[in-house]
Amino acid sequence: MAATAAVQRTMNKQTDLTELNPVYTTTEASEGVPADSGDLQDYVVDFLQKEVGSDLKSLKTVGDLLAKLREENNVLEKQVLTESSSMPPKVSAALSAAENAQCSLEDLLQREQLISNMLHQHLQGAEPWMDSLGQTLNQVNTIERHMKYLQCLQHIEELSAAVQQCLMTSSVWEAIRAIDSMAVLDAGLNQSGCSHLQDFLQKTLHFWHKIIKDRLASDFEKVLTQLHWPIISPPTQSLTPTGNSHEITSQLELLVIQLLALQTSDDLISQRTLASGQGGPSTQPGSSNTPSTPLCLPIQIMLLPLSRRFRYHFYGNRQTNSLSKPEWYLTQVLMWMGNSSTFMEEKIQPILDRAGVTISARVELCRGLLSLVQEKVASDASKLLYDDALFCHLVEEVLQFEKELRSNQSYPAVLPGLLHLLLEDTILQKWLTIEKKMAVEKMDAMLSAEGAWSSQYKDISDMDELKAPDCAETFMTLLQVITERYRALPCPSAQLKFLELQRELVDDFRIRLTQVMKEESRCPLGARYCAILNAVNYISTILGDWGDNVFFLQLQQAAVSLGEEAVLGGLGVMEVGRLASLEGSLFEGLLALLDRLKGDMMGRLMDGIMREITEKAKPYRQDRWFSLPSQQDQSTMSLSSSACPMMLCVRDRLLNLHQILSLSLFQQAWQGLAERLDNLLYQDVILSNHFSDGGATQLQFDMTRNLFPLFGHYCKRPENFFKHVKEACIILCLNVGSAILLRNFLKESEEEMRAWAGGGDSPPESALNELGVYCLAPCDVLILLNLRASWPGQ
Repeated sequence: MAATAAVQRTMNKQTDLTELNPVYTTTEASEGVPADSGDLQDYVVDFLQKEVGSDLKSLKTVGDLLAKLREENNVLEKQVLTESSSMPPKVSAALSAAENAQCSLEDLLQREQLISNMLHQHLQGAEPWMDSLGQTLNQVNTIERHMKYLQCLQHIEELSAAVQQCLMTSSVWEAIRAIDSMAVLDAGLNQSGCSHLQDFLQKTLHFWHKIIKDRLASDFEKVLTQLHWPIISPPTQSLTPTGNSHEITSQLELLVIQLLALQTSDDLISQRTLASGQGGPSTQPGSSNTPSTPLCLPIQIMLLPLSRRFRYHFYGNRQTNSLSKPEWYLTQVLMWMGNSSTFMEEKIQPILDRAGVTISARVELCRGLLSLVQEKVASDASKLLYDDALFCHLVEEVLQFEKELRSNQSYPAVLPGLLHLLLEDTILQKWLTIEKKMAVEKMDAMLSAEGAWSSQYKDISDMDELKAPDCAETFMTLLQVITERYRALPCPSAQLKFLELQRELVDDFRIRLTQVMKEESRCPLGARYCAILNAVNYISTILGDWGDNVFFLQLQQAAVSLGEEAVLGGLGVMEVGRLASLEGSLFEGLLALLDRLKGDMMGRLMDGIMREITEKAKPYRQDRWFSLPSQQDQSTMSLSSSACPMMLCVRDRLLNLHQILSLSLFQQAWQGLAERLDNLLYQDVILSNHFSDGGATQLQFDMTRNLFPLFGHYCKRPENFFKHVKEACIILCLNVGSAILLRNFLKESEEEMRAWAGGGDSPPESALNELGVYCLAPCDVLILLNLRASWPGQ
């Protein structure tokens, strides 16, 4: 107890020492003394235990220990104070440099303020001079602009005078060069704000350009007249007169080159007239629907007589201007293109080539004539929106014109023809509406026709593999005609609208076939029911072929890239991805519906046949198989009399199906019939009876010599489609010894089945395979063995 009290007093002294000397606490803590009060107390106890121990006599050394600790504390305090008062040399140098920099900065700021004040005073003194100089410079700038304005005006007058002088002296080339200079100057002043100067230059340019153009055009028309232009009918003689052909050719070339030189100013004036909208009704071809690239000037002049003829005959109150006869003006333009092609290639094209102009004279003439037709078709189409018959006729004629233009006239595909006129919203919508209306009317007519469900090729076996009825073939021909109509459209979006219309028509026709099928389902073995099945199969086959057609694959890619909702609506991301990778087709949904209908109809057909066969098979099922005597010689055997009605029914139905179903459908039909017949005979005849040796032999004879050969006309090994019946006959016809051994072996194997699990072929299956039994399980074989009526000892 005394030692404990002494320790406690020592701890109290230590606590007082800590409060009086914080440096001690810090130092000791840095050497590992815990700073927490609880830990510190434990540390002091350990320290005293180490220094003093449990000996009470050693407590007298506590004073010495305290003195030692105070001495160490004083030493540490002196070290700390010494380190705090001393400054590192680098820090001192840095502070000195900072003070010098501060002094330099203050000096620079004073100098900057002085210079700023001096500059401000100088600017105040120079401000009057600047104002005076600015006014003088503005006056000089104004005078300079006036001088340039007057110089430009003088230059225009000089060019105008030069053109006038050249025309008086018949110097056409110099006049054309002056006109070109005016055109270049006009283009340079395009961004200028001198509106009056621009207007004066434009009027001057237009004035002299018209004079030169009219003079050249007059001379050009005279030369063309001597060359028998325009060529209205097919040329029957040489295009060039024999007398002065060389002179006329030289004049023609000179005039064409001069007109080409005038092309720049002519294009500039034409564009300005079009932009300002001040041009009234013009006789220039293409004025109402100007091509992206203007026609060259010689071709424009050559088109003038043809344009006048066109407007004379196909506008106004002329009898040839009939909305019901668009083929008149379309055919006329095609004739002009064909008749003029030789002249353009032989007379005009060589001149253009020598002049370095990279255009085709024949194509340019076609472009000009096509602009006349475009204007006429656009005008007529808007007038026929409420007359379905005339509108359809116009569309047909436009499509035929486009086809002949591209094929016979070799018009480039990159240039627009007439089809873009049909893509205008109201016209395209009208076209789609009429297509649907007429298609629905034709569907009603073809389904109600007298020979709708008979094939027109029924007497020609080589051409009637699909045995499609007339209504289905007419319907697919209708869809094909629609495809040919919109195939040439230059817009994939418009083509996809027609494709969606075709899909709607196919679905509508499928629904109609379903309705007719339900009416005929009471007699699924009838000719009309099978004709409907052939129709469904025919449409499905054609749509499958279309899915692999290049044209429809391109539309499929366009639908994915454009994201057409009408075509892709309802499809998920996976389905759209399959379409993008060309794994699927746009007709997949329709094909699935058609396949479902085909499967349903095929099931009804098989059910009808099986009901009839089942009825005919009742006597055969009820034969006394267990009491039939054994016959050693199969050559004297004959078909069971009770099987004759069933066999005749199977034969007749097979022949009937072969005659009225398409080849692919018949393959499915006889294979499905064989499968169902195999199941019927196995379940209702074999498993429902017991068999003597004679009964088993008779069953095998009926099957292998009579039933299987009925299907042998359609395949090489018909027994493979009657696996249950064939293998059951093998088991039932085993000799007694083999049957006993097999039964015993199967029973033993059944008891030891677990021991054989996990191997390859277990012994029961191997033994059965050696007998030719692959389909029946060992348990089924045991059942068949128990159906044998006679066993030794029974």
